[in-house]
Amino acid sequence: MPAKRLSVVVTRRLPEAVETRMTELFDVTLRDPDTRMSRDELAAAMRAADVLVPCVTDQIDANLLAQAGDRLRLIANYGAGVDHIDVATARQRGILVSNTPGVLSDDTADMAMALILGVLRKVPEGISEMMGGNWQGWSPMAHLGHRVGGRRLGILGMGRIGLAVARRARAFGMQIHYHNRRRLRPEVEGEVEATFWESLDQMLARVDVLSINCPHTPSTFHLLNARRLKLMKPSAVIVNTSRGEVIDENALVRALKGGELAGAGLDVYEHGAEINPVLRELPNVVLLPHMGSATIEGRIEMGEKVILNIKTFADGHRPPDQVVPGMM
Repeated sequence: MPAKRLSVVVTRRLPEAVETRMTELFDVTLRDPDTRMSRDELAAAMRAADVLVPCVTDQIDANLLAQAGDRLRLIANYGAGVDHIDVATARQRGILVSNTPGVLSDDTADMAMALILGVLRKVPEGISEMMGGNWQGWSPMAHLGHRVGGRRLGILGMGRIGLAVARRARAFGMQIHYHNRRRLRPEVEGEVEATFWESLDQMLARVDVLSINCPHTPSTFHLLNARRLKLMKPSAVIVNTSRGEVIDENALVRALKGGELAGAGLDVYEHGAEINPVLRELPNVVLLPHMGSATIEGRIEMGEKVILNIKTFADGHRPPDQVVPGMM
């Protein structure tokens, strides 16, 4: 007799190619329409499935895991970040967690550079004037931004994405500085001519642009607080394509309004879709709707990693991208 196929519940719509392949391999329940599941729906899905495929919009905490019952054995996250999942509690309950690392580094780094360029060169301001039909022709003093080349870029978190940002920024002529838990190997540092700062405070005081590329963990929550924001030059710019919780958003708003920072480019926010309304009113801010990883190619590759993790688990082996508590 053929082995019973795993029951898999997917919490959001995925690219058609990914859903089709999942349907071929597993007993899949797909999400239709593409809306966020309520907690009750998530709890029901976790009781009904062997494998849950959630994404960043699904908050899976200890209370929700307590409602999972005994059937759920794997949470195959569709995404690299797992701060929305209580991995330690899942492990205690015998539920494995996997993710999709390394797929979106280039896509996210591209968006970080887009935000750097957008803020420094006032790209949204120009687009708004053109789309509104308000352009009166070229003027030598209109839309004056700042040259990218020669500026000091500070990278907070020099993992895969941070290094990808460094490579792009170096090609634009920026000087690379970084703060990381561990210093890079000399040959990697040399590739992008990067300067390591053991002290984050000292680096912040010297950079012109700060790119946040570290994950959200208890130790990085509000890592950029009011005190640290005051260390930065008034001409400095912050770009965040990582996790919104790394910045104290209210402190950032005060710094931007008060002229203590020149600008910000944000793709993520401390409270998810509940964005501080003042941010929308500030002319020196570029806001994007968490689209750093939004490429067709990247989303399909994410799905392929999810499928590989589930298939490997179904074959009785450890998922290749299993997340271990304390090593995120």
